[in-house]
Amino acid sequence: MPSLKSREIRLKSRPAGMPSEVNFELASVDLHAPGPGEVQVRNLWMSVDPYMRGRMMDRESYVPPFQIGQPLTGHAIGQVVASNAPEFRVGDHVSSMLGWREQFVSRPQGLLKVDPAKAPLPAYLGVLGMTGLTAYAGLLKIAGLKSGETVFVSAASGAVGSIVCQIAKAKGATVIGSAGSDEKCAWLKEVAHVDAAINYKTAGNLTVALKTAAPKGLDVYFENVGAEHFEAALNLMKPFGRIAVCGMIAQYNDSRPIPGPANIVLTVPKRLRIEGFIVSDHLELVPAFQDDMAAWITAGKIKWHETVLDGIENAPKAFLGLFKGDNFGKMLVKLG
Repeated sequence: MPSLKSREIRLKSRPAGMPSEVNFELASVDLHAPGPGEVQVRNLWMSVDPYMRGRMMDRESYVPPFQIGQPLTGHAIGQVVASNAPEFRVGDHVSSMLGWREQFVSRPQGLLKVDPAKAPLPAYLGVLGMTGLTAYAGLLKIAGLKSGETVFVSAASGAVGSIVCQIAKAKGATVIGSAGSDEKCAWLKEVAHVDAAINYKTAGNLTVALKTAAPKGLDVYFENVGAEHFEAALNLMKPFGRIAVCGMIAQYNDSRPIPGPANIVLTVPKRLRIEGFIVSDHLELVPAFQDDMAAWITAGKIKWHETVLDGIENAPKAFLGLFKGDNFGKMLVKLG
């Protein structure tokens, strides 16, 4: 019989400003044996993502906030170790939104089979999962990228940004990406094949650096960071340019609202379109996304990088590392 002992990470307190490890606690729990129609899953991989920071605040949003004293949730890949549900057999691999725990027992709803023969299991949390779909929907549907255009991607070596860069190249665009180290910029140039990579920590004036990389301006900006990146992009946008706002990680931990970009008035004379988006609003794109992504991977046009920490106890450290730039590509926790 599989073990019914598990560990999970709970939200101990709501962060004020930048979260720290004191906001989390590791708890041991006893699971009940799977009842009729239930399965027991042992998680092998889990994802930590910047959007989870918003769920740690007690406010109304597009997803409910995490509750104090309750386990956090997030995307995970696991393996069925016991099943009383006809949909799943022992040994099946499944994706779920029940990460931040080593094991769980649930009904099949919300579980989706994944095939490790088609791709490595961690890829289903990144390039072939919601991360990849976020890049695909934001760039192609929200921003409407066209061949021959110039696109700027902030946090370009991150999980979403790195895929955005490569989709844009596959679509025939000129691509400029920003990242926070020379190592990340080298990967963007040598592996992702961007046309220019800016180390924003050493570049000095970001607007000047961006103008050097894109002297004719930008058609599209894929926004992941906010703050000075947003301001620099506004300076360089062409008339009728489009900005897809995926996130603004530089501002997630601000304890008080900061003023908007001083040059936001440029949206008027440049006739810019700025649109925020949530990936779950665009699930109709999944079939096309899966077909296109599989073709690009087979053709060698999409590469990815992962940062992996081991053990459920290191999940908070992995999450906090997102806000320090510790991740290179997708941040994952290995549980199996």
